[in-house]
Amino acid sequence: MLKKLFVLTGLLLAFAAGGASAQLKQGKDFDLISPAQPTDKGKIEVIEFFSYMCPHCDHIDPFVNKWSKTLSKDVSFQRFPVVFRPQWEAPAKLYYTLDALGELEKLHPAAFAAIHREHTDLANEAGVTNWAVKKGIDRKKFTDTYNSFAVQSKAQGSKQKQGGYGIPGVPAFVVAGKYRTPDNFAGDFDALLKLVDGLVAKARAEQGKK
Repeated sequence: MLKKLFVLTGLLLAFAAGGASAQLKQGKDFDLISPAQPTDKGKIEVIEFFSYMCPHCDHIDPFVNKWSKTLSKDVSFQRFPVVFRPQWEAPAKLYYTLDALGELEKLHPAAFAAIHREHTDLANEAGVTNWAVKKGIDRKKFTDTYNSFAVQSKAQGSKQKQGGYGIPGVPAFVVAGKYRTPDNFAGDFDALLKLVDGLVAKARAEQGKK
């Protein structure tokens, strides 16, 4: 799991100086994904791999929500839930079910709160269904969507991406299908997102050279 440690002063100074992308070093600031994964060629793709079950993902989520609203128009941002153990399967499918029902923006933070502050069991279908019903979603509509082919396919596709990108822990960010933030990043959440900005700048500069 990603560890919250003290901010690396040198890294932050590099970002402040505006030379973030030039300062980044493979093996230290990012891991190179090989082979690179396909992306939307029209934009610089940024993916957050997360799980509702992960406490670090819970802590960083408000930062990510605020940061994602500042991204340039040439950047596309997506989230993919990971499944590291069987208990993470239901929360992953919950994410896609809420998305399909148009409830994701409203209930995404609430799902984190349910697990980490309200101690609600969302590790199985019964748990996520009962929670969704309490949040005002029709039981049959939720169950039908949760078990639909579309949600099953997206959850399976998320697992495949998790494997293709070699995600060792969460939260993790991948930029342009080839740059993955390090699992042992030594910084706080603001610094991590500044690192992602630096990787976006790096990918943008490389696109300009083509």
